[in-house]
Amino acid sequence: MKILVSNDDGYLAPGLAALADALSAIADIVVVAPDSNRSGSSNSLTLDRPLSVYRAANGFYFVNGTPSDCVHVALTGGLSFRPDIIVSGINQGQNMGDDTLYSGTVAAATEGFLFGIPAIAFSQVEKGWLHVDAAAKVARDIVEHGFDMLPKPYLLNVNIPNLPYDQLRGWRATRLGKRHESEPVIKATDPHGREIFWIGPAGRARDAGEGTDFDAVATGHVSITPLRVDLTHTQQLDLLRKGLQ
Repeated sequence: MKILVSNDDGYLAPGLAALADALSAIADIVVVAPDSNRSGSSNSLTLDRPLSVYRAANGFYFVNGTPSDCVHVALTGGLSFRPDIIVSGINQGQNMGDDTLYSGTVAAATEGFLFGIPAIAFSQVEKGWLHVDAAAKVARDIVEHGFDMLPKPYLLNVNIPNLPYDQLRGWRATRLGKRHESEPVIKATDPHGREIFWIGPAGRARDAGEGTDFDAVATGHVSITPLRVDLTHTQQLDLLRKGLQ
């Protein structure tokens, strides 16, 4: 098996190192990750300047761009082979509910999916890298498990509680929950006296009921959510067609 590994926390992130180490035991891997933390970059591509690819002392490649850039460059000219799967993470912090729209971790996996390659994004629920080795072991288990029941390519979003491996309560297939609106921006002043704004924290869960990713991780389970990219609001198509007649 050949795996392309990326993330959004940057090529020096402990989650990436743990994931690469775990997967290297079962596959040939190549790591192509951003040169710095690119959290919240979503699916953006860098189109206003050229990109550069460098190789770190540990063998990882890093790009002065977004997670989507990393996977795009790798698949369209950086690699000499086509990976069997794209794996992104392990992210420091959850990517659940509406967060998936902003997540660079999910975006790296999505870029592979758009090229017709199965892809999985992995995140730990809490920040701080507690029990990241356990999360990496879960990631390896999930990649090894395979998902032959799903048509290819598939796109999976996995969130792992920060627990020891033997305390995790298994895997659950989930749907995305929903959050309240984000908290207000945080106002501050820069050294020149100009008003500046920090984006506020994510809102609390609004839909965290049974079957959601929020509910699964709250009970100590690993949440696995299948995602799709088609944004078409199919339920409104007929209404729109009628309204345009």
